[in-house]
Amino acid sequence: MTHHVEFEDWVAFPIEQVFLFFANPENLPRIMPPEAGTRIEALRLVAPLSLLGVSHSGPLAGVGSEIDTSFLVVRGLPFRAKWTARITEFEWNHHFGDIQEKGPFGSWHHRHEFAAEARNGVDGTVVRDRIDYSVGFGIIGDIGQKLFVDRQLRQTFQRRQRALPGLLSAT
Repeated sequence: MTHHVEFEDWVAFPIEQVFLFFANPENLPRIMPPEAGTRIEALRLVAPLSLLGVSHSGPLAGVGSEIDTSFLVVRGLPFRAKWTARITEFEWNHHFGDIQEKGPFGSWHHRHEFAAEARNGVDGTVVRDRIDYSVGFGIIGDIGQKLFVDRQLRQTFQRRQRALPGLLSAT
């Protein structure tokens, strides 16, 4: 069974800065909950097509890039799960998308969207995540989805929303 979730946040930072932060795969462990112990195991990067006037430091993951990560399955235990994501779409300062090539889900497609928006007279950026996924494993996966996966996803994105302004201030 395929599930769809969306998360949205607004931050008081320019879209160019927010987009570059998310498009740099080295920031992934920083936006994940610390207890997940997310690590980048390997990067196979394809640079995005250039955009005139865009300057940046650090790597960016364009279409065709693959990112190997691992994370702790259960807090306090040394068992790690591996995940390989491939970037399938990339449009400067608008969106990029990734799919799971290998990992814990039956399927995973995550589209990261960005839009400039002023709120209360302050310029900022809306960060929207649209995720379509299936847990796999038949009825056992459906039970896991109801008991753990949905809650874990929501907690992960809530944690990111709280941490994002501080992370962007440091860039």
